[in-house]
Amino acid sequence: MYKIFIRPLLFLLPPETAHHYTLTLLKVFLKIPLMRNLVRMIYSRNDAKLRRNVYGLEFPNPVGLAAGFDKNALYMDDLACFGFGFIEIGTVTPLPQPGNEKPRLFRLSKDHALINRMGFNNDGVQVISERLKKRKSKIIIGGNIGKNKNTPNENAADDYLKCFTALFDYVDYFVVNVSSPNTPGLRELQDKEPLLKILKTLQEKNNSQSKRKPILLKIAPDLTPRQLDDIIEIAALTKIDGLVATNTTISRENLVTEKRVVESIGAGGLSGSPLREKATGVIHYLSHKTLLPIIGAGGIMNARDGDEKIKAGASLLQVYTGFVYEGPALVKRLCQSFLQII
Repeated sequence: MYKIFIRPLLFLLPPETAHHYTLTLLKVFLKIPLMRNLVRMIYSRNDAKLRRNVYGLEFPNPVGLAAGFDKNALYMDDLACFGFGFIEIGTVTPLPQPGNEKPRLFRLSKDHALINRMGFNNDGVQVISERLKKRKSKIIIGGNIGKNKNTPNENAADDYLKCFTALFDYVDYFVVNVSSPNTPGLRELQDKEPLLKILKTLQEKNNSQSKRKPILLKIAPDLTPRQLDDIIEIAALTKIDGLVATNTTISRENLVTEKRVVESIGAGGLSGSPLREKATGVIHYLSHKTLLPIIGAGGIMNARDGDEKIKAGASLLQVYTGFVYEGPALVKRLCQSFLQII
């Protein structure tokens, strides 16, 4: 139904408009009596065999919604109805910021892909933490944190610490985002020295709490093997809990969409089907060099893609672009396929 009727209508609208329109309507739709129960019944796959204990957290199933879909924690209780095992909000920055100029989200329909250069648009950590206080669902929530655009890289650790401190009581785990291509200079924080500083600062705060929270690092798919080895070394030195592999790519290789169309879009991170192979390769490389649990993301459009990530070494999965193109049934299909390979 989604791919035949709903998606064609949504794709008549600009991508960012369609996103906000869909989520607004969803919130209204789910206020209808008994509708939440009906949606859960249709889209959820409940089975004890799907449960996964990762990072010391009990996930009801291994399929999560990636950061960026619900940046401002406005729809987490609504999206929880669609069978996700966990939802990641953000990326959150200390101060609110509008992000980059529109248009900043583009579809490559022939490639089942998106290009975005959102630029960490969000309402700021104080507003978002207040929303998280009021959440009703018990779904596991991850907090994806970043730095403000105007914060110099030498002060980046302060921004991450502010977000970490403000969100600590309201999320179940943290993801440190230094890999978005859409904030100038952000990916430079993946270099050894600045990344060590950020993670050590967060871990010092984390270890001072009565009960610490898992800290994960989200990495780019465009890193070289040497850079991945540095990430593994940094993860060991700072004793973080896991990795998210991967963020979007700056590559434009092997696209079906006409070159002139892609060039007219310009800069931004590419997600969806063209990212699948590259992201899986990073997961495979990391899983053979570290025992850290990995959340696999990037190009998961169907059950086969999810199986591929699990077999490459991912413990959990995250979807975003696949959810846009395939609709909510994707979550249930991934869960059902997971039951067949365990």
